[in-house]
Amino acid sequence: MAPGTGAALRLLAASVDAKAVAEIGTGCGVSGIHLLHGMRPDGVLTTVDQEPEHQQSARQAFRDAGFAGNRARFIPGRALDVLPRLADAGYDLVFCDGDRQEYQDYLAESLRLLRPGGLVAFEGVFANGRTVDSGPQPTEVLRLRELVRTVRESTDLVSSLLPVGDGLLCVVKR
Repeated sequence: MAPGTGAALRLLAASVDAKAVAEIGTGCGVSGIHLLHGMRPDGVLTTVDQEPEHQQSARQAFRDAGFAGNRARFIPGRALDVLPRLADAGYDLVFCDGDRQEYQDYLAESLRLLRPGGLVAFEGVFANGRTVDSGPQPTEVLRLRELVRTVRESTDLVSSLLPVGDGLLCVVKR
């Protein structure tokens, strides 16, 4: 994760005074650490990943960063299987860094999970510059373009595409 993306995640978590954050794609825990730093001291990060090894690495990274074990909840599984089990309007922020082909589906689930005024952020929306290329593109890029278009055209959302890292699409639910 680019340092600018991490700084933006900290800022976004702080700006919504995040107490409950859901993360799709635990990875090695870098984004989770940034989110936890921006969250309230009593906040809990719920992180979802298919790979148990990723969650083990992240658990250790969170400990090494000084976070208590009760600050993160790890749920193994495919995001689109896990998200429907999470509470409606129970989250302040959702961070999506999973399968980019599923981002449109993550948007629908995230909007259900978010309280009014909550925020969802999608990492990697530039797809290494391919999102703005005019030539033929793979399905992943077409899906990312569809996501950006959906967000831009909605009257219920306020959005901005931040030029940090590989593009961070930020969307506030009105």
